Amino acid sequence: MTPESFVFQALSNRVVFGAGSILNVKAEADRLGMRRVLVLCTKQQTEAAELITNHLGDAAIGICARAVMHTPVEVTKAAVEDLRALQADGIVSIGGGSTIGLGKALSVRTGLPQIAIPTTYAGSEMTPILGETEDGTKTTRRDPAILPATTIYDVDLTMELPHSLSVTSGMNAIAHAVEALYAPDGNPIIALMAEESIRSIASAMRLITQHPKNTEGRRLALYGAWLAGTCLGSVSMSIHHKLCHTLGGSFDLPHAETHTIILPYATAYVAETVPEAMAAVRRALKTGGSAAEGLQQLAIDIGAPTRLAEIGMREEWLDRAAELAVANPYWAPKPFDRQAIRTLLGKAFSGERPR
Repeated sequence: MTPESFVFQALSNRVVFGAGSILNVKAEADRLGMRRVLVLCTKQQTEAAELITNHLGDAAIGICARAVMHTPVEVTKAAVEDLRALQADGIVSIGGGSTIGLGKALSVRTGLPQIAIPTTYAGSEMTPILGETEDGTKTTRRDPAILPATTIYDVDLTMELPHSLSVTSGMNAIAHAVEALYAPDGNPIIALMAEESIRSIASAMRLITQHPKNTEGRRLALYGAWLAGTCLGSVSMSIHHKLCHTLGGSFDLPHAETHTIILPYATAYVAETVPEAMAAVRRALKTGGSAAEGLQQLAIDIGAPTRLAEIGMREEWLDRAAELAVANPYWAPKPFDRQAIRTLLGKAFSGERPR
């Protein structure tokens, strides 16, 4: 894609970024016409949700702590009933991709506006993409109506994020940016954002690993996550996301950890077909080796998991995972080959260095 020929469609949501920006949640709700707001979270984040209700004041009508990984359809149905029973006219989601995913599922079903307040670096808040799980299968869809109306990025909310979750959600965000660099509908604007995202998050993860409450590290991580989410929301997904959706939706593996582990191997799989994208990754990581090796070395340096065996995958499931991945593949610069995908998953299972 050359600068002389491309298509770029800017996302239509509003972003409020900065330390202490959570104080703007009531003003943002008012701007969207929200008068009866339901706050979403996981069971583990009810304290954060209570903070939001305090800032919303009389506009807050309750907390729905149903959010779980992979947005199961049955959970969404129960939350829709909560919305209707409380006659909510708006949603505020505080948390990671699980909570924001539930907010998206509710918003697209009901037409209610959503304010997303991310506390991790997953990037879901910047995409018009919804992934849902039903009967052991995860499917995704893309619709402008899925995109949250406003995203509030408050650096202060991430200062206590545990190291393990910080580094895996950071690697998850980097995965969005890496894949955007070789998307068929990419463009120079997204490429610039993707490279800057990888550079920012990689620097941030090293800072946070050394000093978990490093303010500059936390700011860089959230900034990079914003860019990565914007990239993911602007272009098509490819092999990396297909593999992660298969592993997460069908084998219930943790989302961010799966992205972290698969990223170097998916990158190695397509590397020879997308040399310009790989050069951008190497520049961003400041690595002299391959892009795939640089990504895995980053994961090792920051203490992130590098083997599927570490996060609950069983070796006897690998054949089935390969079958599912090739049954309905996403676009990729290199064809999905069942045996090659099985080999890729085997390497990711054992943590073999990507080639």
